[in-house]
Amino acid sequence: MIAMHYRLPLPADYDMAIIDRRIADKGRFTDGFPGLLFKAYLSARKDGAGRDNAYAPFYVWNTVEGMHAFLNGAGFAALSASFGRPAVETWLVWQAQLRPGFAQARFASVARQAIPPGTDLEALRKRETGLAIDDVEDGGALAAVTGYEPATWTLVRFRLWQDEPPAGADSSLLVYTVGHISEGHAQAADIEAPNQPEKGSAAHPVAPSAG
Repeated sequence: MIAMHYRLPLPADYDMAIIDRRIADKGRFTDGFPGLLFKAYLSARKDGAGRDNAYAPFYVWNTVEGMHAFLNGAGFAALSASFGRPAVETWLVWQAQLRPGFAQARFASVARQAIPPGTDLEALRKRETGLAIDDVEDGGALAAVTGYEPATWTLVRFRLWQDEPPAGADSSLLVYTVGHISEGHAQAADIEAPNQPEKGSAAHPVAPSAG
């Protein structure tokens, strides 16, 4: 399973209604996209928690083939023609927790963290898995995704929320408004993760698939 994100900074005087219309018009085209777990259409405004104007979709892919199909397809080509081709960040997913109704989320948060040299990666994975589960079971998150990227050694924490989350002390955390969430075709095997710690039945752990 792969998390994917790109952020398009927009000018301070950009008419963000253009982004709202883009999401309203085009969001449905990734509903049911093959290989996709979900895509969150995110935007930020300079006068909001996002600190500046931006369009910043976040994806979680069940298959690398689905990610290839999107990046090499007409939709991403059209976005690149409109805004310039963005740098696309990807992370290998350690944990994905989804509550029923997560697609009704109104806000999202994205936080990055450097993984210092010498870090016990297995211990970090266990801690981050527990944190993701806690955030969904007890912390009010509708979805929690955590992944790592082993080229620059960075960690990402992505959360979906019903209410706007506080920025807190984490200066790396960015908060976005959710315009639409597309759900792909999840297979039954993707919804039940083996050997997953259980704290309740509210959330569905999603097992990382091969690729």
